[in-house]
Amino acid sequence: MLKLYFHDTPNPRKVALLLEETGTPYEVVGVDIWAGAQHEPAFRAINPNGKVPAIADNGVTMFDSNAVLLHLAETKGQFLGAPAERPQLLSWLMFTASGLGPYSGQAYHFANIHKDSAYATNRYLREVERHYSVLDKHLAATPWLAGQSYSIADMAAWGWVDFFAGHKFVFGEDGATRWPSLKRWLDAINARPAPERARKAGAKLVLKTTFDEETMRALFPQNYAARL
Repeated sequence: MLKLYFHDTPNPRKVALLLEETGTPYEVVGVDIWAGAQHEPAFRAINPNGKVPAIADNGVTMFDSNAVLLHLAETKGQFLGAPAERPQLLSWLMFTASGLGPYSGQAYHFANIHKDSAYATNRYLREVERHYSVLDKHLAATPWLAGQSYSIADMAAWGWVDFFAGHKFVFGEDGATRWPSLKRWLDAINARPAPERARKAGAKLVLKTTFDEETMRALFPQNYAARL
């Protein structure tokens, strides 16, 4: 059975969404990133970058959520859109990989963890808002990111937009007014049965819940490393 190495954050959630959408049996393997489990040799053998998610499937291991989405969709032959939609699918998949995801993560970091830089907080929040506006403008002209088909491009972006919407972060109470087409798109995905199951993928995992000095060192070890 496919193993999904998981902690309940946006990138693992979007892989869980695809697995739920395709009806793929999978085992959730908790990686307690708040306790530093991502740095253990056994996990680094699966993902040398020490991040979640990763998968192990019949002896094949993969990491990076967007690569995993593409691999699984190609393996299943599902959620890849029509052939004519392939260029748009890849473009929006990489838009999430290189823009929406990283900027969202940095915005959350500076707004909620390291609050000592007003410049950094403003910089990344404004970038997330800009990405949302790009999505909103595009979705005003098309039902799904790749075109007429719900695809892994939508699932990749959903991981971040839905997670932040649930926490009222960026996409807060005024999100529907500021980005109505993005809200329509998010509601359309969430009307499907799979997203709710994806959100509960790690519900039975017992992981650390206290955010303390150990957690800071586990998540940001480079901040504590001696300068060479």
